[in-house]
Amino acid sequence: MAALKEKRTCGQRCEDFGHFVWNSDEGKLMGRTPEKWVYISLYYVAFYAVMTSLFSLAIWTLMYTLDPYTPDYQDRLTSPGVMVWPDTYEEEVIEITYNTSDKASWMKMTKILNEFLEPYNDTKQLECNNYNCTKGKYFLQKHFLGPHHTKYSCPFLQSMLGPCSGFEDPTFGYNCSMPCVIIKMNRIINYLPTNRTDVAPYVNCTVLEGEGNVAKIEYFPEKGNMDPSYFPYYGRLAQPSYVNPLVAVRFSLVGGKYAKIQCRVVSEKISYENYHDPYEGKVIFHLKALK
Repeated sequence: MAALKEKRTCGQRCEDFGHFVWNSDEGKLMGRTPEKWVYISLYYVAFYAVMTSLFSLAIWTLMYTLDPYTPDYQDRLTSPGVMVWPDTYEEEVIEITYNTSDKASWMKMTKILNEFLEPYNDTKQLECNNYNCTKGKYFLQKHFLGPHHTKYSCPFLQSMLGPCSGFEDPTFGYNCSMPCVIIKMNRIINYLPTNRTDVAPYVNCTVLEGEGNVAKIEYFPEKGNMDPSYFPYYGRLAQPSYVNPLVAVRFSLVGGKYAKIQCRVVSEKISYENYHDPYEGKVIFHLKALK
Protein backbone atom coordinates (compact mmCIF):
# COMPACT_ATOMS: atom_id res chain seq x y z
CA MET A 1 0.00 0.00 0.00
CA ALA A 2 1.41 3.35 -1.02
CA ALA A 3 2.56 5.56 1.78
CA LEU A 4 0.28 8.46 2.63
CA LYS A 5 1.50 11.85 1.42
CA GLU A 6 2.98 13.83 4.25
CA LYS A 7 0.77 16.70 5.33
CA ARG A 8 2.62 19.99 5.00
CA THR A 9 2.42 22.67 7.61
CA CYS A 10 1.37 26.27 6.98
CA GLY A 11 4.97 27.44 7.38
CA GLN A 12 6.16 24.96 4.75
CA ARG A 13 3.49 26.11 2.33
CA CYS A 14 4.49 29.74 2.82
CA GLU A 15 8.10 28.77 2.24
CA ASP A 16 7.13 27.00 -1.01
CA PHE A 17 5.21 30.04 -2.19
CA GLY A 18 8.14 32.32 -1.42
CA HIS A 19 10.41 29.95 -3.34
CA PHE A 20 8.00 30.16 -6.30
CA VAL A 21 7.97 33.95 -6.24
CA TRP A 22 11.74 34.15 -6.18
CA ASN A 23 13.95 31.15 -6.84
CA SER A 24 17.42 32.30 -5.85
CA ASP A 25 19.02 29.02 -6.98
CA GLU A 26 17.87 29.40 -10.60
CA GLY A 27 17.38 33.19 -10.62
CA LYS A 28 13.68 32.92 -11.57
CA LEU A 29 10.83 35.25 -10.71
CA MET A 30 7.53 33.39 -10.59
CA GLY A 31 8.85 30.61 -12.76
CA ARG A 32 10.60 32.75 -15.37
CA THR A 33 13.92 34.50 -15.61
CA PRO A 34 13.91 38.32 -15.73
CA GLU A 35 14.99 38.15 -19.38
CA LYS A 36 11.87 36.15 -20.30
CA TRP A 37 9.67 38.54 -18.35
CA VAL A 38 11.06 41.43 -20.38
CA TYR A 39 10.29 39.61 -23.64
CA ILE A 40 6.74 38.79 -22.52
CA SER A 41 6.13 42.36 -21.36
CA LEU A 42 7.36 43.79 -24.67
CA TYR A 43 5.16 41.35 -26.57
CA TYR A 44 1.98 42.37 -24.74
CA VAL A 45 2.84 46.06 -24.94
CA ALA A 46 3.25 45.75 -28.71
CA PHE A 47 0.10 43.58 -29.00
CA TYR A 48 -2.16 46.01 -27.15
CA ALA A 49 -0.60 49.00 -28.90
CA VAL A 50 -1.47 47.47 -32.28
CA MET A 51 -4.99 46.57 -31.10
CA THR A 52 -5.55 50.08 -29.76
CA SER A 53 -4.29 51.60 -33.00
CA LEU A 54 -6.59 49.42 -35.11
CA PHE A 55 -9.59 50.26 -32.90
CA SER A 56 -8.78 53.98 -33.03
CA LEU A 57 -8.39 53.81 -36.80
CA ALA A 58 -11.77 52.08 -37.17
CA ILE A 59 -13.50 54.70 -34.99
CA TRP A 60 -11.80 57.55 -36.87
CA THR A 61 -12.83 56.08 -40.23
CA LEU A 62 -16.42 55.71 -39.03
CA MET A 63 -16.59 59.25 -37.66
CA TYR A 64 -14.97 60.62 -40.83
CA THR A 65 -17.77 59.19 -42.96
CA LEU A 66 -20.57 60.55 -40.73
CA ASP A 67 -22.21 63.90 -41.35
CA PRO A 68 -22.67 65.62 -37.96
CA TYR A 69 -25.60 67.60 -39.36
CA THR A 70 -27.64 64.89 -41.11
CA PRO A 71 -28.28 61.25 -40.11
CA ASP A 72 -27.18 58.70 -42.70
CA TYR A 73 -30.37 56.67 -42.45
CA GLN A 74 -33.85 58.08 -41.96
CA ASP A 75 -35.80 55.85 -44.34
CA ARG A 76 -38.19 54.74 -41.56
CA LEU A 77 -39.74 58.21 -41.38
CA THR A 78 -41.95 58.86 -44.38
CA SER A 79 -44.44 61.13 -42.62
CA PRO A 80 -44.08 63.13 -39.41
CA GLY A 81 -45.97 62.32 -36.25
CA VAL A 82 -48.46 64.74 -34.75
CA MET A 83 -48.91 65.57 -31.07
CA VAL A 84 -51.40 67.54 -29.00
CA TRP A 85 -51.06 69.67 -25.87
CA PRO A 86 -52.05 69.54 -23.04
CA ASP A 87 -50.20 66.21 -23.28
CA THR A 88 -52.32 64.17 -20.88
CA TYR A 89 -51.33 60.91 -22.53
CA GLU A 90 -52.62 57.63 -21.14
CA GLU A 91 -51.47 54.15 -22.16
CA GLU A 92 -53.63 53.95 -25.29
CA VAL A 93 -55.73 57.12 -25.51
CA ILE A 94 -55.34 60.84 -24.95
CA GLU A 95 -57.94 62.21 -22.56
CA ILE A 96 -58.10 65.95 -21.94
CA THR A 97 -60.59 66.09 -19.09
CA TYR A 98 -61.07 69.08 -16.81
CA ASN A 99 -63.64 70.51 -14.41
CA THR A 100 -64.67 74.12 -14.94
CA SER A 101 -65.83 74.33 -11.31
CA ASP A 102 -62.53 73.02 -9.92
CA LYS A 103 -59.78 75.63 -10.21
CA ALA A 104 -57.05 73.05 -9.53
CA SER A 105 -58.35 70.98 -12.44
CA TRP A 106 -58.21 73.66 -15.12
CA MET A 107 -55.09 75.27 -13.63
CA LYS A 108 -53.31 71.97 -14.30
CA MET A 109 -54.10 72.36 -17.99
CA THR A 110 -53.01 75.99 -18.13
CA LYS A 111 -49.74 75.12 -16.39
CA ILE A 112 -48.97 72.43 -18.98
CA LEU A 113 -49.63 74.86 -21.83
CA ASN A 114 -47.62 77.69 -20.25
CA GLU A 115 -44.60 75.42 -19.78
CA PHE A 116 -44.89 74.13 -23.34
CA LEU A 117 -45.11 77.64 -24.81
CA GLU A 118 -42.21 79.04 -22.80
CA PRO A 119 -39.68 78.69 -25.70
CA TYR A 120 -42.18 80.52 -27.95
CA ASN A 121 -42.22 83.65 -25.82
CA ASP A 122 -42.17 86.66 -28.14
CA THR A 123 -39.15 88.26 -26.50
CA LYS A 124 -37.10 85.04 -26.56
CA GLN A 125 -37.97 84.33 -30.18
CA LEU A 126 -37.04 87.81 -31.38
CA GLU A 127 -33.72 87.54 -29.53
CA CYS A 128 -32.81 84.08 -30.84
CA ASN A 129 -34.46 84.12 -34.28
CA ASN A 130 -34.33 87.66 -35.59
CA TYR A 131 -34.01 86.69 -39.26
CA ASN A 132 -36.64 88.23 -41.53
CA CYS A 133 -38.08 85.17 -43.30
CA THR A 134 -40.13 85.36 -46.48
CA LYS A 135 -43.58 83.99 -45.76
CA GLY A 136 -45.08 81.53 -48.21
CA LYS A 137 -41.73 80.11 -49.38
CA TYR A 138 -39.51 77.28 -48.23
CA PHE A 139 -36.49 78.60 -46.35
CA LEU A 140 -33.80 76.65 -48.25
CA GLN A 141 -30.25 77.21 -46.99
CA LYS A 142 -27.28 75.61 -48.73
CA HIS A 143 -24.62 77.28 -46.60
CA PHE A 144 -24.07 77.96 -42.91
CA LEU A 145 -24.46 81.72 -42.86
CA GLY A 146 -25.75 82.02 -39.30
CA PRO A 147 -23.65 82.82 -36.23
CA HIS A 148 -21.23 80.12 -35.01
CA HIS A 149 -21.51 78.12 -38.26
CA THR A 150 -25.28 77.56 -38.03
CA LYS A 151 -28.29 78.14 -40.21
CA TYR A 152 -31.01 80.70 -39.58
CA SER A 153 -34.37 79.81 -38.06
CA CYS A 154 -37.64 81.64 -38.56
CA PRO A 155 -39.26 82.96 -35.38
CA PHE A 156 -42.61 81.61 -34.27
CA LEU A 157 -44.16 83.97 -31.76
CA GLN A 158 -46.50 82.88 -29.00
CA SER A 159 -48.76 85.81 -29.87
CA MET A 160 -49.39 84.24 -33.29
CA LEU A 161 -51.73 81.81 -31.51
CA GLY A 162 -54.17 84.66 -30.91
CA PRO A 163 -56.82 83.94 -28.25
CA CYS A 164 -55.07 80.64 -27.50
CA SER A 165 -51.68 82.26 -26.81
CA GLY A 166 -52.33 82.73 -23.11
CA PHE A 167 -51.98 86.50 -23.43
CA GLU A 168 -55.63 87.40 -24.01
CA ASP A 169 -56.92 84.57 -21.82
CA PRO A 170 -54.39 83.18 -19.30
CA THR A 171 -56.66 80.17 -18.68
CA PHE A 172 -56.64 79.11 -22.37
CA GLY A 173 -60.41 78.71 -22.09
CA TYR A 174 -60.25 75.93 -19.50
CA ASN A 175 -62.24 77.90 -16.93
CA CYS A 176 -65.23 77.58 -19.26
CA SER A 177 -66.33 75.45 -22.20
CA MET A 178 -64.00 76.94 -24.83
CA PRO A 179 -60.72 75.04 -24.33
CA CYS A 180 -57.70 75.48 -26.56
CA VAL A 181 -55.43 72.65 -27.67
CA ILE A 182 -52.14 73.05 -29.49
CA ILE A 183 -51.15 70.84 -32.41
CA LYS A 184 -47.50 70.25 -33.21
CA MET A 185 -45.98 68.30 -36.08
CA ASN A 186 -42.76 66.47 -35.24
CA ARG A 187 -39.51 67.29 -36.98
CA ILE A 188 -37.87 65.37 -39.81
CA ILE A 189 -34.55 66.63 -41.13
CA ASN A 190 -34.69 68.05 -44.67
CA TYR A 191 -38.40 67.24 -44.91
CA LEU A 192 -40.67 69.27 -47.19
CA PRO A 193 -44.39 68.65 -46.55
CA THR A 194 -45.47 69.64 -50.07
CA ASN A 195 -43.99 69.66 -53.54
CA ARG A 196 -44.92 73.30 -53.97
CA THR A 197 -45.02 76.32 -51.71
CA ASP A 198 -48.28 77.91 -52.83
CA VAL A 199 -50.27 75.39 -50.75
CA ALA A 200 -49.14 75.31 -47.10
CA PRO A 201 -49.81 72.33 -44.82
CA TYR A 202 -52.69 73.03 -42.48
CA VAL A 203 -54.44 71.48 -39.50
CA ASN A 204 -57.96 70.18 -39.88
CA CYS A 205 -59.93 68.79 -36.94
CA THR A 206 -63.01 66.62 -37.26
CA VAL A 207 -65.36 65.35 -34.57
CA LEU A 208 -65.50 61.54 -34.56
CA GLU A 209 -67.94 61.23 -31.64
CA GLY A 210 -70.23 63.82 -30.02
CA GLU A 211 -70.54 66.05 -33.07
CA GLY A 212 -73.54 67.78 -31.57
CA ASN A 213 -71.45 68.78 -28.54
CA VAL A 214 -69.07 70.96 -30.57
CA ALA A 215 -70.68 74.19 -31.74
CA LYS A 216 -67.60 75.79 -33.27
CA ILE A 217 -63.95 75.07 -34.14
CA GLU A 218 -61.47 77.94 -34.58
CA TYR A 219 -57.83 77.80 -35.76
CA PHE A 220 -54.90 80.07 -34.92
CA PRO A 221 -52.94 81.17 -36.93
CA GLU A 222 -55.62 81.79 -39.51
CA LYS A 223 -56.91 78.69 -41.33
CA GLY A 224 -54.58 76.53 -39.26
CA ASN A 225 -51.72 77.02 -41.71
CA MET A 226 -48.11 76.02 -41.02
CA ASP A 227 -46.18 78.48 -43.14
CA PRO A 228 -43.63 76.91 -45.54
CA SER A 229 -40.91 79.24 -44.25
CA TYR A 230 -40.47 76.89 -41.25
CA PHE A 231 -39.36 74.10 -43.58
CA PRO A 232 -37.05 72.34 -44.05
CA TYR A 233 -35.58 71.62 -40.65
CA TYR A 234 -31.81 71.09 -40.78
CA GLY A 235 -31.18 69.46 -37.40
CA ARG A 236 -30.41 70.54 -33.85
CA LEU A 237 -26.73 71.22 -34.56
CA ALA A 238 -27.43 73.33 -37.63
CA GLN A 239 -30.45 75.15 -36.15
CA PRO A 240 -30.08 75.20 -32.36
CA SER A 241 -32.77 77.87 -31.93
CA TYR A 242 -35.38 76.27 -34.21
CA VAL A 243 -38.93 75.81 -32.87
CA ASN A 244 -41.74 73.88 -34.50
CA PRO A 245 -44.60 75.84 -36.04
CA LEU A 246 -47.79 75.40 -34.03
CA VAL A 247 -51.50 75.55 -34.62
CA ALA A 248 -53.92 76.27 -31.78
CA VAL A 249 -57.47 74.97 -32.04
CA ARG A 250 -60.30 76.32 -29.90
CA PHE A 251 -63.43 74.28 -29.39
CA SER A 252 -66.80 75.61 -28.22
CA LEU A 253 -68.33 72.75 -26.24
CA VAL A 254 -72.08 72.59 -25.69
CA GLY A 255 -74.60 69.98 -24.61
CA GLY A 256 -72.84 66.95 -23.16
CA LYS A 257 -69.49 68.77 -23.48
CA TYR A 258 -67.71 65.64 -24.64
CA ALA A 259 -66.19 64.89 -28.02
CA LYS A 260 -63.74 62.50 -29.62
CA ILE A 261 -61.67 64.55 -32.03
CA GLN A 262 -59.17 63.83 -34.77
CA CYS A 263 -56.75 66.55 -35.83
CA ARG A 264 -54.55 65.89 -38.83
CA VAL A 265 -51.98 67.89 -40.72
CA VAL A 266 -53.22 68.02 -44.30
CA SER A 267 -50.62 67.95 -47.05
CA GLU A 268 -49.98 65.93 -50.18
CA LYS A 269 -46.88 64.28 -48.69
CA ILE A 270 -48.26 63.54 -45.21
CA SER A 271 -50.06 60.23 -44.80
CA TYR A 272 -52.42 59.57 -41.91
CA GLU A 273 -53.84 56.09 -42.49
CA ASN A 274 -50.97 54.04 -41.07
CA TYR A 275 -52.61 51.40 -38.87
CA HIS A 276 -49.33 50.58 -37.12
CA ASP A 277 -48.59 54.22 -36.20
CA PRO A 278 -51.70 56.01 -34.88
CA TYR A 279 -49.81 59.31 -34.54
CA GLU A 280 -48.51 59.50 -38.11
CA GLY A 281 -49.99 62.58 -39.70
CA LYS A 282 -52.77 62.84 -37.12
CA VAL A 283 -53.67 62.69 -33.45
CA ILE A 284 -56.92 61.51 -31.86
CA PHE A 285 -57.95 62.69 -28.42
CA HIS A 286 -60.96 62.85 -26.10
CA LEU A 287 -62.03 66.29 -24.90
CA LYS A 288 -64.39 66.51 -21.93
CA ALA A 289 -65.49 69.42 -19.76
CA LEU A 290 -67.07 68.59 -16.41
CA LYS A 291 -69.05 70.84 -14.09
